[in-house]
Amino acid sequence: MSSPFPRPCAAALFDLDGTLVDNMRFHVQAWSAFARAHGLEVSGERFEREFAGKRNEEILPVLLGHTPAPEELTRLAERKEAHYRELFAPHLRPLAGARALLTRLKAAGRGLAVASAAPRVNRDFVLGGTGLDTFFPHVIGAEHVTRGKPFPDLFLAAARALGAEPAACVVFEDAINGVLAARAAGMFAVGVTTLVPAEALREAGAHWVINDYTSLPGELAAWLLPEP
Repeated sequence: MSSPFPRPCAAALFDLDGTLVDNMRFHVQAWSAFARAHGLEVSGERFEREFAGKRNEEILPVLLGHTPAPEELTRLAERKEAHYRELFAPHLRPLAGARALLTRLKAAGRGLAVASAAPRVNRDFVLGGTGLDTFFPHVIGAEHVTRGKPFPDLFLAAARALGAEPAACVVFEDAINGVLAARAAGMFAVGVTTLVPAEALREAGAHWVINDYTSLPGELAAWLLPEP
């Protein structure tokens, strides 16, 4: 049987929220509280399906039904994100197996980058708070692109930063929009089931699905970390 991989693995790209840490339920709680405070009733399922992976600048106008002035948009986004960090702080830890996998990937010479629409303060909060920042020479965020996921911009920017061809990259993602973005970038996609069910990730185009990083599908593991 021929290999699905056209070339050796050059880089592993990671989403942040729901992928390196299991925090999406705290984002949903914070968005739900934000919506209620503005007289809106928005289901958690809608946040998971429609908004995960998007930039706040994209979410807030849709949620509110109008586009706030830039200063107001920034204020509203910061209020929501501060509430999320307060909720998640007592639970901040890497997803099971993440540190061990990153250690092996780094030792194997794989390029590593985070590609996330999360605001910089949230990225620093998670990566610094878990100590995972030492693995990632490149962290690509919303400020580096004009479009969030499902557009491929974040992942393509991460690949460029690492000097890697898209077809030699694998993306780890928890959200439907993120899997769609990875596939649109021409990359391999691994769905992580912290947010949505495995079948939904497969339907979006994930090549493989995992619960955490304690074990990887054999074919994927052999490509990422081939035996010498």
